[in-house]
Formats: sequence, C-alpha cells, structure tokens
Amino acid sequence: MLPFRETSQPNRHAGKPYCLLNQTTQREPLLNLNDTSRRQFVHSGIATAATLALPALAQAQAFPSRPLKLICPWPAGGSSDIVMRALAVAATKVLGQQVVIENKPGASGMLGPNELVKAAPDGYTLSQITIGVARLPHMQKMQFDPLKDFTYIACLTGYTFGIVVRADSPFKTVKDLVQYAKANPGKFNYGSTGNGTTPHLAVEEFANKAGIQLTHVPFKGSSDGLQALLGGHVDAHSDATGWAPHVEAGTLRLLATYGSKRTKRWPKVPTLNELGYDTVSDSPFGIAGPRGMDPSVVLKLQDGFKKTLSDPAVLAAFEKYDQPVIYMDSEAYTQFILASYVKEKRLIERLGLAKAA
Repeated sequence: MLPFRETSQPNRHAGKPYCLLNQTTQREPLLNLNDTSRRQFVHSGIATAATLALPALAQAQAFPSRPLKLICPWPAGGSSDIVMRALAVAATKVLGQQVVIENKPGASGMLGPNELVKAAPDGYTLSQITIGVARLPHMQKMQFDPLKDFTYIACLTGYTFGIVVRADSPFKTVKDLVQYAKANPGKFNYGSTGNGTTPHLAVEEFANKAGIQLTHVPFKGSSDGLQALLGGHVDAHSDATGWAPHVEAGTLRLLATYGSKRTKRWPKVPTLNELGYDTVSDSPFGIAGPRGMDPSVVLKLQDGFKKTLSDPAVLAAFEKYDQPVIYMDSEAYTQFILASYVKEKRLIERLGLAKAA
C-alpha cells in the first residue's frame, strides 16, 4: 500500500479470517485444538478469506463498468480545460467507458479536490490535481489533508508559466516593469488564476527578489484573466500558456517565463531566473481519486492514463500549450506530493503568507 493511502471505509470482510487465526493461535489452551483440527481450521480460514475476496476481485476486474467523472477545476475554454478534455477522450478509448469532464472553477483550483473528499472510493470520481494541494493548506484552512485524503493515480504533464502584457503596453521588458514598480509602489497590477496558485506565488517571489510591490488580482481561471488583460483592466497576467495563441497572434507580449530554462517555443524570451531574480517555478500535475481506492482499480487507471500520453491528440494539446510529458506512477506521484508539501511550506513561510497558527 502506498504512503498516506488510508481509508476510513475499509472492506469489512478483508482480513477477518487472518485476524481470527492470529487470535486463535495465541490462545491454544482455550480452544484446545489438536494438530489435525488446527490444520483444518487454517485451511478453512484461508478458503473463507478467498471466498470473501472474490466479490472485490470481480468488481476490480469489471472496472470500469459505467462512465467516469473527471473534474477539471478550471473554467471551460482555458488551456487546462482543453488539455483535460484531450486526456478524457483518449482515456475513454483506453478504458472502454466514457470519461466525462465536469468543470468546477474557483478556489484556486481546489473545488475538484474538495469533491474527492465527499466521493466514494470506487474510482468513478477523479480530479485533476495541481501542486496547489500541497501548498494551500499552509496558507489557509482547507477541507482536505493532502497527505491522507487522496489516492494519487498518476502525474501526466506540467505547465509552462509566464507573464504577459498587451502588445501596446509601455512595458517592453521585465526591466521596464521593475523600474516602473520601484517608482510607483503598488500601482502595477497583474492577474493570475487565483490566490496561492503557482502563477501568483512565482510573481510574488520575483517581486520580493526585485524589491518591488505589485498588486495581485485573482481570477477563476486563465480565460477570464486574459479577458481582463485584453480589456485593459489589469497591466499584466501571470499564467500557464493559455496566453500562447495571443502571443503568437501578436496581441500580447511575453516578458518572461518561470522555468529552469527557456522554452523551445519562445527561445528568445528570457526566464526570470536568468534575469537574476532567482525564481524557478515548474508545476507538474496529474490525476487523483478519493482515499481508500482498491489498488487494482488504481493500477487500471494508472496504466490507462499512461497510455493516453502516446495519443496524438493529447500530444498535440500538450504541444499547443508548451507542456511536456511528465509521467509518474502512483507511488512516485505520492512521494512527489509528500516532498512538495515540505518544500511549499518553506516557500509560503519565506513569502510571509503562512496562515496564523
């Protein structure tokens, strides 16, 4: 069993014959079984355990037998939604049952994880999981514990982040932005996909390193944030590459990206790190379900979503938004979340955003 994959609804039959056997062998004088009777008892217990396990095994073998719900915790039409829909179509072909996308935007992408807390651990309710599940609990009270309440199925890809301005903006470079912000503290405002998201915290870390004060305007997702930027309601927008079509069309200008190296798609655009602001933000994401899922169901889903990563339509969606394939199986993804939980706590404390004790 993987770390933190606990369940508050364990199989009421699984393991009972073995527990009874252990109690019996520790109390031999009370039962006074001879060797023959003891062997018969052991064999009977094993047979009973196998019989009780058959329904669960059959259920796992039949999975999935009906459509699955995959929550996209972002608005329809944004880059995350488009990528998740491509994954859902590919998973439908692999799993043999329809995978239906349900959009639940808001709360910095946490409405999907919140749904998992209330869902049955049968594998039919899944959600996209971002690094926010390991970060936001350090900033505010959440409805879930990321170390106990989810079954991490597979990591699939990751975002490329950057900050964009309108093509007619006076800010041609990050240097222009910094100079303006130093002369006008708090007057430069930027949008992001929500409080505590990577696009938000990356800019806050950059501002901290640059010694400037910016004003953050949170949105539910990339589509409404971009609309606000294009409408002139904010000076810039920090986000994943939902802005890519606008950059390609020349209506937006990309000032910098946040990865450890420049992107293949925009090789002339510098990273915040190489500009001297010591800011690197990579953000893998994947799929999770409720805690307590049957390991055989987890394996089917893990392997099914892994196969989607070779689907041409999925790879085309990744390419459109400059997202690499970042695959981790269930065990590796669980360990990644654990390590991220510790790392994000340090980041939140450094930025002074930790929740009150």
